[in-house]
Amino acid sequence: MASVQQKIFRTANAPTGPADEVETVVAQALIDLESNVSELKAELRPLQISCAKEIEVKGGKKAIVIFVPMPQLKAFHKIQQRDRIPALAEEAVVAVRGDAKQYSMDYEAGQVARLESGSHALVWLPLLLQITSGANTDPCSGRSLLFHSLTRELEKKFSDRHVVFVGQRRILGKPSRKNRNQQPRPHSRTLTAVHESILEDLVYPSEITGKRTRVATDGSRLVKCFLDSKDATSLEYKLDSFSSIYKKLTGRDVSFQFSSDN
Repeated sequence: MASVQQKIFRTANAPTGPADEVETVVAQALIDLESNVSELKAELRPLQISCAKEIEVKGGKKAIVIFVPMPQLKAFHKIQQRDRIPALAEEAVVAVRGDAKQYSMDYEAGQVARLESGSHALVWLPLLLQITSGANTDPCSGRSLLFHSLTRELEKKFSDRHVVFVGQRRILGKPSRKNRNQQPRPHSRTLTAVHESILEDLVYPSEITGKRTRVATDGSRLVKCFLDSKDATSLEYKLDSFSSIYKKLTGRDVSFQFSSDN
């Protein structure tokens, strides 16, 4: 099992010093989840973080921003994708002896395969859900839904703080006389591109469906960001935290709402 030091891998413009208290606590929490949550063990084992920061958000609360190495960002997103599962297990298919209840599902994870036989239903939910029965129960008795999201599990450990994941990116300045002969600057490392990517990371696994920029008479700008309304249940409680975190990281004002509110 990895140690706290092995879970922290400094990349890009991450701090070069030893891990601080917040980073140590986050790294240890990841190690604990790897040990105690079997569904996350294989996925968490190779993953590392670059650094972690604690940021004050609206309402006198705090949030933890976990920066991850860019080569591992997709792997973190794969686990976060489970946040799109509705909180209510009743929205899935539940098979009960003598009374097979079916509910509609429309998940991006893929098609839901059903194999029905009389009053029993066998359900396969790819990747995201597992339907299991207790050790001493009839295989056709009531089922329970088990799913684990990394963000949800960490927020359970840090009950008073929200948790978000952001890729550790590097911003390169504009070419000048001093660096004119250097390699051309990739678009992904421009200030605008990095800020846009941070915005997408903050709200993941939700998607940004639209943006509006309001310019005040004093020249200040406020970006209104519209999120997929499908994620209202799982993300609504974090919208103020998203705004505060983005302001802290980029210095720009942004507000979030769901597309159905437009």
